[in-house]
Amino acid sequence: MFPYLTRIFWMIAQPVSVIALLLVLGLLLLWVRRRKLAATALSLATLLLVLFSFTSFAYVVIAPLESRFVRPAEPLRIDGIVVLGGGLDGDVDSARGNWELNRSGDRFVETLRLAQRHPEARILVAGGGSALLPGQEPEAAAAARFFRDFGIAPERLLLEDKSRNTEENAVNAMAIGQPKPGETWLLVTSAFHMPRSVGLFRRAGFPVLPWPADYLAAGNEGIGPRLDQPAENLSISSIALREWAGLLGYYLTGRIDDLVPGPLP
Repeated sequence: MFPYLTRIFWMIAQPVSVIALLLVLGLLLLWVRRRKLAATALSLATLLLVLFSFTSFAYVVIAPLESRFVRPAEPLRIDGIVVLGGGLDGDVDSARGNWELNRSGDRFVETLRLAQRHPEARILVAGGGSALLPGQEPEAAAAARFFRDFGIAPERLLLEDKSRNTEENAVNAMAIGQPKPGETWLLVTSAFHMPRSVGLFRRAGFPVLPWPADYLAAGNEGIGPRLDQPAENLSISSIALREWAGLLGYYLTGRIDDLVPGPLP
């Protein structure tokens, strides 16, 4: 139930939806001649649109998440690499039977680079289908095509195709990977997603070495105007706020031990 509730919540709470709801509310209030309330709703919608789309807000908010884990020196030996789903376009892949990288595709590109450098490493792809689109092909299936097309032997691939969220990624990956004491397993996901992912893998008892990829912020941005790419700014605002909301939700429901999991002391 939790995966469905979180997705439904975010459909309503994402920035575009909030702005749209405020605009509709403002128009309805104008229609019933509640002009002061209408002005408040419309002003708030405008303020949020400007903040999310025409300033560097998104990058300032996402940078602390991306900086939480620093990519370490590359180990001499890697026994396994866990790559989390989210880097492939499930709708297109399901329809065309191919693989198409989306904006988080660096997760798979970096995993491919590591796999080619470390032929001893197994590749565990943790990615099921959409929680709200049950007919969609599991992302692990498209990922298997991606790795095979670049010469990764099928016997190196471990596919986890049942999960609907990151918590299930961790639990199912632990059951499939069965890491042994002394083995080195890397966890590859987007840098902004790494704190929540590490917290969940720790809860699942899967010791992983965080290997962040797919950075969205330079890390040195300050609050100010950013007028050249409003659609991109809005998109990253949504990603950042969703991740912070996810951390809060997972922490309040006891799924992670810290609000923002970080490196172990």
